[in-house]
Amino acid sequence: MSIVLTQPPRDGKPVQLRSMVKPLIIMVLLVVLVIGGVFAWQAFIGKMIGKFMAQTASAPQTVSTVVAKKTTWQQQIRAIGTLRAVRGADLSAQASGVVDKIAFDSGNDVPAGKVLLQLKPNDDYAKLEQLQAAAELAEQTLKRDREQFAAQAISQATIDNDVSSLKSAKAQVVAQQALLEEKIVRAPFAGRLGIRQIDLGQYLAAGTAMVTLQALDPMLIDFYVPQQALEHLKVGQAAMATVDTFPGETFNGTVESINSKVDAASRNVQVRASFKNADKRLVPGMFASVAIDSGDSSTEITVPQTCITYNPYGDTVYILKHGNGGDAKGGDGKPKDTVEQQFVKLGATRGDQVAILSGINEGDVVVSAGQIKLRNGASVVVNNSVQPTDDIHPTPPNE
Repeated sequence: MSIVLTQPPRDGKPVQLRSMVKPLIIMVLLVVLVIGGVFAWQAFIGKMIGKFMAQTASAPQTVSTVVAKKTTWQQQIRAIGTLRAVRGADLSAQASGVVDKIAFDSGNDVPAGKVLLQLKPNDDYAKLEQLQAAAELAEQTLKRDREQFAAQAISQATIDNDVSSLKSAKAQVVAQQALLEEKIVRAPFAGRLGIRQIDLGQYLAAGTAMVTLQALDPMLIDFYVPQQALEHLKVGQAAMATVDTFPGETFNGTVESINSKVDAASRNVQVRASFKNADKRLVPGMFASVAIDSGDSSTEITVPQTCITYNPYGDTVYILKHGNGGDAKGGDGKPKDTVEQQFVKLGATRGDQVAILSGINEGDVVVSAGQIKLRNGASVVVNNSVQPTDDIHPTPPNE
């Protein structure tokens, strides 16, 4: 069944309305052309990207390389610690009073027993003389009573009372002398004084710190090491220390003592090392890095740590292969250098170096920079104008 649309006759004849079908056909054709053009453009873009990636993949990547070599490797226990004096104290008077005499200057080196400060004694010396007189009188009284006792003029009870009085008088003299000593501050040991904290005429309460005294030779460094390191530590073992104050200089010492217990919170053990300090350059409170050789030295294959690509599934390096073929051929048909990815087993680290236990051999050329843009079998161009550091004891600048 078909439907024929007609218009009223103009000249007496019916006319079919086919003019409405032509715009629909044109619109459908335009839609088809647009969709086809989009798909064609996407295909063109994909082709060009694939071509670009293929060209990029075949282009040699610039890398730097190092040669894996065997070096003498000494295992070390490394830690950080704080310097302290072999003897140190903040000096203060045991009694209260007004500062009457100061017998030192800030930074002085003083011998043991030197008088540093004296408080105003007030009437303490007068009381001492009074008590000494009383003790002398008690002694004379005892002497006379013993003579009378020999003549049986007095009883034994009188002699006992005289002896007791004499002991009491002498004890009071000693107590007064101790009170006077409490107002005098002496250096308990030889050392270097710090900055004076008090002034002449100042009232000083008992226990107020007036100056610090530190014996600077030798110096001690207290540090903590993991409990696993205990088997490699012993008293008398050589220790080396560095401080930021003197970059590039190493101070030699020995392990003096090891704590008798491990800290239950951190599972670390405290160790103390002693260092000679005749020139007094090391001072208490300094931050120090300590290294202790443990075990016998060995020979290990080492490379800079920058050579290692660390991955969750295993650590790898890229080994340079000279003149391999395949996709490494250039436009001139000559083979170029390529790289081969290799899994490695790492040992201990030392400064910028890391020991390789397995995976590469001595003499292998290993990529040290530029690994992020490499893949297995990629062609490379070696440029060693800039090399990563390979220092056992690196000292990076603090900027």
